[in-house]
Amino acid sequence: MEQLVAIATGGALGAVLRYWTSTAVHSRLGSAFPYGTLTVNVLGSLLMGFLYIWLTDRLSSGPAVRAFLIIGLLGAFTTFSTFSVETLNLVESGQPGKALANVLISVGVCFAAAAAGVFAARQL
Repeated sequence: MEQLVAIATGGALGAVLRYWTSTAVHSRLGSAFPYGTLTVNVLGSLLMGFLYIWLTDRLSSGPAVRAFLIIGLLGAFTTFSTFSVETLNLVESGQPGKALANVLISVGVCFAAAAAGVFAARQL
């Protein structure tokens, strides 16, 4: 039960943080490209890679802490389903180049961010 509460609490916080971050990015960069979703996915990937190593190898944190941060907070903060719909919207609006760019940048940069997070955590 403790893990479920941790996931639910982290998920609520992660969703609010995603909204704030995405809104802030779109207010600065506009909405012609899904910059907000890209930003939260890259940041979330970096933090997920870092916390995965930090929480399991360095701190040996309990399952409730890992559930709160990784499943709840970062699970709700990152937005793969939003990424998918926004990419489809780009295709349907006649912008296949932007759609392809979103796929390639999101997958490539998020993978690199997760690897950077793992690397950073292992260096500490």
